[in-house]
Amino acid sequence: MTAMNAPQPITVTVTGAGGQIGYAALFRIASGAMFGADQPVALRLLEIPQGVKGAEGAALELIDGAFPLLASIDISTTPDEGFAGTNVALLVGSRPRTAGMERADLLAANGAIFGPQGRAINEHAADDVRVLVVGNPANTNALIAQRNAPDVPAERFTALTRLDHNRAVGLLAERAGARVADISGVTIWGNHSTTQYPDLSHATISGRAALDVVGETWGRGAYIERVANRGAEIIEVRGGSSVASAANAAIDHVRDWALGTGEAWTSVSLPSTGAYGIPEGLIASVPAHAVDGGWRVVEGLEIDAFSRAKIDASVAELAAERDQVAAMGLIPAE
Repeated sequence: MTAMNAPQPITVTVTGAGGQIGYAALFRIASGAMFGADQPVALRLLEIPQGVKGAEGAALELIDGAFPLLASIDISTTPDEGFAGTNVALLVGSRPRTAGMERADLLAANGAIFGPQGRAINEHAADDVRVLVVGNPANTNALIAQRNAPDVPAERFTALTRLDHNRAVGLLAERAGARVADISGVTIWGNHSTTQYPDLSHATISGRAALDVVGETWGRGAYIERVANRGAEIIEVRGGSSVASAANAAIDHVRDWALGTGEAWTSVSLPSTGAYGIPEGLIASVPAHAVDGGWRVVEGLEIDAFSRAKIDASVAELAAERDQVAAMGLIPAE
């Protein structure tokens, strides 16, 4: 990734930029929340024709914000233009699931979006491009994009489970009556779906084992269900899906990727190299440190039988999705 103290702006492409999550993220990117207070950014807003007016409106507001770090704003409707010279790509726009749509239909519809985007990134993005897929089903959309970008190192493609991670930390802090800053070692394993496994086995609260503080009955029961179904809970309460928290998680993910996590770890969906029994190539959430512009999976964590079963179930879902999109021809044969 472009060095943080370089005078040149970092070019950030946001797809679905006229939508709610893109809109919520743009102003924080322009303010310096993603790369720091000294790093200028150039924003590329990529939209489908029907969304251009929303992107144009966001661009007008960005100008009115007079952000000192915002070097330029461009709006595109084609991936080739939108990803030209991109250093960081936030793939937010996706086809939502609608009434009567089967999951196979959803995967096919998104394949038609993320396959071409992967090819455009492969051909036109900067050599140091980093990609974060936010649009759901995020893990498999990331797999489609990654497999259609054969010249980009696989580890440059990630999917967003930072939202799940942040939810898991926030709900744990609420239960324990603790501050978020007191919590470390939470992990989200597997898919960004209801099969995900929010794991407290290695988590601590002010140095104490989290499961000792909140109890195993809750920490390995209601807590897992609450985190995994938090998105549905928000839809029920506010009448719409998560927006600000999703944008915040995307900012957190890229900021850590660029600036590092230090000794702490977070949860990131990465192409597997076989760690923790996850089949190679699947894009699955694991605990990871960000070091020198890359992600390193936390090694040597003990996985007990309860956790093993939970991880395996979520990974099996990812494998099934991979097999579905492969059968549809949405990913090239390896």
